[in-house]
Amino acid sequence: MSAVIYAKKDSDGHIVAISRHPDGQVDAGWCVLPGDAPEVRGFIEELSESDHALRDSDLSFVRVLEDVIDLLIERSVIRFTDLPLPAQTKLLTRRSNRKQRQGLKLFSEEGLDDGLI
Repeated sequence: MSAVIYAKKDSDGHIVAISRHPDGQVDAGWCVLPGDAPEVRGFIEELSESDHALRDSDLSFVRVLEDVIDLLIERSVIRFTDLPLPAQTKLLTRRSNRKQRQGLKLFSEEGLDDGLI
C-alpha cells in the first residue's frame, strides 16, 4: 500500500504543492492521492529536474567565484590571508583537487588534448 499524499491543485487540475501532513491547512484546493500516483511522481520529477539544473548552475558559479578571488589576489586587491580561515581551506582544497583532475584529463572540451596525462 502506498503512502497517502495531500496534493494542492490549481484551477487547471495541475499539482502545485504536495504534503504528507496537511496540518489543518486542507481546503477545497487540496485532495488526497496515493503516493505512487503518476501525477505525484511527475510533480516530484519536475522538482528534481529543476534542482539538478540549479545545482549545475551553482557549481559553474563556484568556479567563477574562484577565478574572481584568484584575480583579486593576483592584482593585490586582497591578500589570501584576508580571507577567513574556512574560505582559505576550501580554496586550497579545491585547487588541489582541480590539479589532480587536470593531471588525469585526457580529453579537452573540443576533443583529444595534444598530450597525454
